[in-house]
Amino acid sequence: MDKNLGEIRILVVDDDAVACEFLQEALHISGYEVDYFTSAKEALNRGILEYDLLLSDIRMPEMDGLEFLRQVHNARPELPVILMTAFGSLDTTMEALREGAWDYISKPFSPEEIRKMVRKVLDVRKLKQLRRQGRGEMRQEPQFIGSSAVMVDFYKQIARVADSSASVLISGESGTGKELTAISLHQLSARRAKPFLAVNCGAIPETLLESELFGFERGAFTGADHAHIGLLEAAQDGTVFLDEITEMSPALQGKLLRFMQSGEIRRLGGHDTKHVAIRVVAAANRDVEKEADAGRFRFDLLFRFVVHLQTPPLRAHKEDIPQLIESFLKKWGYASVRLSDEALGLFMVYKWPGNVRELENVLRQTLLLSPFALIMPENLPEKLRPTPFVEQPLLSPLEKAEKQQILEIMESTTWNQSRAAQLLGIDRKTLHSRIRRYNLTGK
Repeated sequence: MDKNLGEIRILVVDDDAVACEFLQEALHISGYEVDYFTSAKEALNRGILEYDLLLSDIRMPEMDGLEFLRQVHNARPELPVILMTAFGSLDTTMEALREGAWDYISKPFSPEEIRKMVRKVLDVRKLKQLRRQGRGEMRQEPQFIGSSAVMVDFYKQIARVADSSASVLISGESGTGKELTAISLHQLSARRAKPFLAVNCGAIPETLLESELFGFERGAFTGADHAHIGLLEAAQDGTVFLDEITEMSPALQGKLLRFMQSGEIRRLGGHDTKHVAIRVVAAANRDVEKEADAGRFRFDLLFRFVVHLQTPPLRAHKEDIPQLIESFLKKWGYASVRLSDEALGLFMVYKWPGNVRELENVLRQTLLLSPFALIMPENLPEKLRPTPFVEQPLLSPLEKAEKQQILEIMESTTWNQSRAAQLLGIDRKTLHSRIRRYNLTGK
């Protein structure tokens, strides 16, 4: 049964009584009922069953926040817990998230920051309850995987801007999760129950893309035998994701600019305008500023995007590779499969130009072609395996003499192959073959 705001009970656990009182006052203002304890042991002894949300500090005497979290989840696995941590305790924080904490917030924080986080966690809790009770369908969205410092910092950037209405431009290499970033921005915002509509600007011809975005009226062009609502109109109060926005033509960029300035659209072939309140999120794997400098992207449209996010390439957070592999194996039903230390080492040293998408494809290929419980280096695709060392064959005395003669002639002609071939009495093709055979190089 859903609770009204005043019926929601929150428990704060922090060994600092002043911090407890600060949180109690900050959350009372929003209408929550708030109790606090300055000891985790006391909180457990007094009972946690009647609370809807717990806020706990991590560093406390007697029993720290991690042990408190474990015991809380043993008693009530579904109870959401927010951890509070001082700046710099990232490792502990990530351990807490792995233990099942719903979220965390770094100290110091403002009353509005903690109120916003509490609202978000309670909203997610409510949605999970609806899904369990069968009263609503929640589509399981893909999630970012990784607990490295680089990814945690990126998660924080997403969280800071998710609940605003500001337009966002996401840049990054192919395979780094730009669409996943857009989905996360939508799912963490107040728009989450509204539409999230995506279009790849590079996959649709210009004329079709315009009608896809803005819609058209009946008779607007040959074959338009009915009116069509565009994505911008259909996403009312939600989010539109424009992937590969740098592929959009200058003319269509101008029309998108006018929409982002005014919020008004006019269907193709129509005369009436309509106000549409949506959030525009775009992505590009090219450098948008360079595209603008080259005249292929409008500066005024670039400046319409208030927030710019950069998705990290996999080479910047390679420590997440084992976690990514484990997650993919579980998702595909290969939880019992593991990589040998040597095979994992090859995953760790490879540069991954295609980022997480390439890693996923390589792992899938390995599983299909090498159905073994333990994956060894020889089971991996050739590009991951080190180039084997080929020992050069021993040269005969005659070959050694020929090699030395060619080297001396090449050096005397400053590596002019035409002149050297003349002096040696052979053609250039034969000389080139000898140079490769004897692995001769100039200084």
